[in-house]
Amino acid sequence: MKPILLQGHERSITQIKYNRDGDLLFSCAKDQVVNVWYSLNGERLGSYNGHTGAVWCVDVDWDTKKVLTGAADNTCRLWDCETGKKTNVFDTKSAVRTCGFDFSGNIIMFSTDKQMGYDCLIHLFDMRDSHQITQNEPYLTIPCKDSKVTSAVWGSLGEYIVVGLENGQLLQYSKKLNSPDLLAPSECRLDSGISSISFKLPGYIFHRLDHPPSLGLDSNDRAISLHPSAHIMVFGDFNVHHKEWLSGEILMQTKEHIKQVNDLQTSQDLTMVITASKDTTAKLFDIESLDLLKTYKTERPVNSAAISPIQNHVVLGGGQEAMDVTTTSTRIGKFEARSVCLIMFLCMSLV
Repeated sequence: MKPILLQGHERSITQIKYNRDGDLLFSCAKDQVVNVWYSLNGERLGSYNGHTGAVWCVDVDWDTKKVLTGAADNTCRLWDCETGKKTNVFDTKSAVRTCGFDFSGNIIMFSTDKQMGYDCLIHLFDMRDSHQITQNEPYLTIPCKDSKVTSAVWGSLGEYIVVGLENGQLLQYSKKLNSPDLLAPSECRLDSGISSISFKLPGYIFHRLDHPPSLGLDSNDRAISLHPSAHIMVFGDFNVHHKEWLSGEILMQTKEHIKQVNDLQTSQDLTMVITASKDTTAKLFDIESLDLLKTYKTERPVNSAAISPIQNHVVLGGGQEAMDVTTTSTRIGKFEARSVCLIMFLCMSLV
């Protein structure tokens, strides 16, 4: 197979990502540019221009209609994939380190760095709620006070987020809502004629009305479903019942690495996740339970690791720190990409 060299960035590349179909490749770099390429022949289709700082992360939704990028200019930006037009900007207090679409493409998440006196935070937005998008108000913000988030991926069906931390820890955060509860009637405001209801939750307000017949309620009852992910119903007596509540709680956690987690990538069926760490190892975990399945030991820091979608192979890439690059040869510096067997840990090839 003849390698294809893609030349479209002036500074070091920070992340590359395929779309679901595998025909497009997205790349971002410290030169503030995000490029999209044909993966078959390496032709550059275009660029997403607008960031004013190093772009750390990029993701594309499953139907390749929207692109999400995060950068050191304290913004996360949403783009139209086909036209390259910017559709929304999420302003943050610090640099955006990771970003991603969930399984459905309706929920986005991005994390911000712990710097300039601000905590590391994970923000979740529902793209179906225009208020969140226009007002820059996430429906859920998860603080990470112990350590900085360095990588993050969505779990199965978008039910949780798996994050890798600077201290080598893996955490699994819930995106779902929690236990039943009851809110006081005074917390909802009724407009005249009960034609609409507005309901205030911490940080946002929603307006939506579903007609009672569609919900199978008595004709004397009024009902409203507010936030798509909150399952909130207001009945005729105007007591507000919510089936579940926003949490962001930690479902699972483990610490198998002793140094920073550089990268997280999932298997095609979202049952496994592989980590790459500065401690010279890559580790394979069950994504649901975070049980350690296998450890891949190398002689160098592992910067990235990926699971093959068609073979029982994983690919590990890494090398020494950038400050030592000019004083070390390629072979001594261990700048190879190593392909190993997923099950037996046999080295298949070096690139």
